[in-house]
Amino acid sequence: MMIQTSDNLNGSAEDQEIVLSVVLPALNEEKTIEVCIQKIQQVFSDRGIAGEIIVSDSSTDKTAEISRKLGAIIVHPEKKGYGNAYLAGLALARGRYIAIGDSDNTYDFLELPKLLDALDKEGADMVMGSRLRGEILPGAMPWLHQYVGNPLLTWVLNRVFHIGISDAHSGFRIIRKDALDRLNLKTGGMEFASEMIIEAAQTGLTITEVPIHYYPRVAPSKLESFSDGWRHVRFMLFYRPGPFLAVPGLLFAIFGISMMIFFFAKGDIETSYLHSFILASLAFIGGVQTMLMGIVIWVYSALYGYSERSGFIERFLDYHTLERGFIIGGVFILGGLIIGFDIIRQWVASGYGHLFQIANAVWSLAFLLIGVQIVFSTVLISMMLLNCTSD
Repeated sequence: MMIQTSDNLNGSAEDQEIVLSVVLPALNEEKTIEVCIQKIQQVFSDRGIAGEIIVSDSSTDKTAEISRKLGAIIVHPEKKGYGNAYLAGLALARGRYIAIGDSDNTYDFLELPKLLDALDKEGADMVMGSRLRGEILPGAMPWLHQYVGNPLLTWVLNRVFHIGISDAHSGFRIIRKDALDRLNLKTGGMEFASEMIIEAAQTGLTITEVPIHYYPRVAPSKLESFSDGWRHVRFMLFYRPGPFLAVPGLLFAIFGISMMIFFFAKGDIETSYLHSFILASLAFIGGVQTMLMGIVIWVYSALYGYSERSGFIERFLDYHTLERGFIIGGVFILGGLIIGFDIIRQWVASGYGHLFQIANAVWSLAFLLIGVQIVFSTVLISMMLLNCTSD
């Protein structure tokens, strides 16, 4: 990254220990960056805080020039993106506490003392400003974000990762430097906001919230509702594929095979239960595929340090388990081939005439597909394990 620093770091801050670093990501925020910096500097002055302001700038306008004149430290990330901006800025932060917030003046940095006081008085490791528990001014947040997207994504995050926050996507936060150093932050996009909370929860940090105000933007918003929302969901799925894929897939597979056995046992499938039997087979095949996809993602996430290597995943990383995967897949394939060849045998025996073997054909197809899925998933896990070991 290319770094430029100003000669003046908030008065005498450079001559003493930095207490508070404030990191601001900026993408063409020349209309609001000045007021944001001035508010932060006012907090520094009012509270007698030795602080620094770091602007992580990817702008093509005068944002960096304005920030530099006001005494901020300027860093230019090598790659664009919300997360990349923060990663570049956080790498320079020297403060005992580090605050982050958008540079579009939607967050009132005069409320920084609220977060800082909560950090000290409540003994928290990280404090988040909650817009949903505070006040969202008219026009500050689209109704889809305020009443659907943000509450829904926050609910999913709380349920999956056992967190109890009200506003998971608030960008106004403060964290202890020693706590930040324990987090494995690396995503470059909007999902950085979720990653920070997930990593904090998995590391055992104490997270608390304070109500804040949220103001309308001056410049047009750069958020893309559905694509950014999907990035957060995708990231949560990557960390915890079990609740999203593996468990639902297993349940669908059990339901499908149970219904197949039920309809097959009742008899007269070709005349009475054919369509239900086929739908049950689709649930069986789709459920197994979904479950295997969840396991593959789970293994990848564990191998590359995104999620913990639980006992369940550790078993999948054992070569003996992988060998059993090949055996299980082979058994399904063999079963499908036996049923298929029996259908062919009966067809030949009948003089190549009409056959009513739809149920057996469905069994054969289901077993073959599931066997191939298991074998290929096992091969993929083996390749990931080999690649991770060689690295």
